[in-house]
Amino acid sequence: MRAAVVTAFGGPEAVEIVETDVPEPAARQIRIKVAAAALNPVDAGVRAGVFGGAGKRLGLGWDVAGTVDAVGVATGWTVGDEVVALVYGTAKSLGTHADHVIVDADAVAKAPASVDAVHAATLPLNALTAAQALDLLALEPGRSLLVTGAAGAVGGYAVQLAAHRGLAVTGVARAADEELVRSLGATRFAAGAVAPGSVDGVLDAAILGAAALEWVRDGGVFTGVIPHAHPASVRGVRTGSVEVAADGARLAELVALVDAGVLTPRVAETFALDGAVKAHARLAEGGLRGRVVLVP
Repeated sequence: MRAAVVTAFGGPEAVEIVETDVPEPAARQIRIKVAAAALNPVDAGVRAGVFGGAGKRLGLGWDVAGTVDAVGVATGWTVGDEVVALVYGTAKSLGTHADHVIVDADAVAKAPASVDAVHAATLPLNALTAAQALDLLALEPGRSLLVTGAAGAVGGYAVQLAAHRGLAVTGVARAADEELVRSLGATRFAAGAVAPGSVDGVLDAAILGAAALEWVRDGGVFTGVIPHAHPASVRGVRTGSVEVAADGARLAELVALVDAGVLTPRVAETFALDGAVKAHARLAEGGLRGRVVLVP
């Protein structure tokens, strides 16, 4: 089978498509025939060596939508099931940017019925990150939340989930994205400076750090999306960052929200797996409103 990997760090041209054996699932694992797999900034980080692993073959891809085509024992899944999953890890030898991928059975959920595999593939990493970040914030309904990067993949899901939870959401993004961000559920919008201390919490999907921390009221809460990279606490603000965890049960809840129309998967462009270098180059250009998705 084919798989996108890196064996030496660099720019988009460092991505290689290699031929490798089709993997076999062990106990409590399934194999998915990949229908679509999103390309995320973390993949660019792996490619560039941000997470280390020099001298190893590193597989790319965390999100997958596809069909179960082999199962180990004690999985609860059946060949032919349409599924989505998160394959966690920056140092795996094979990721989801491949023809097949092995996934732990408890990281898997049934695929949404209301969208195709390409759109479903944008859900696992980005929506789980948004949901788990909101869990860390632990804001009660009626409280105010500011989401930076509100037009992006994580930020967009965060706006929708926060609004669904009854939070009063301010979205921060480029001025041209105001209509989009409001359509996701933000009741307020900002394209620039925000009044200091004006919100109960910040979900910093744009990785603004200390600048966004200033917008939180004394004693409020701040959560970033880069593990262990959040700013230090000031003025009694509780600060932290989410490290996304694979969670099939939680992913199933998010799938249900897609089918209920609460969450809106967004696809910017699609590329064939053999065009992974071009896909990475497009990601590097920026300005995407939705995810780039690879289709084997």
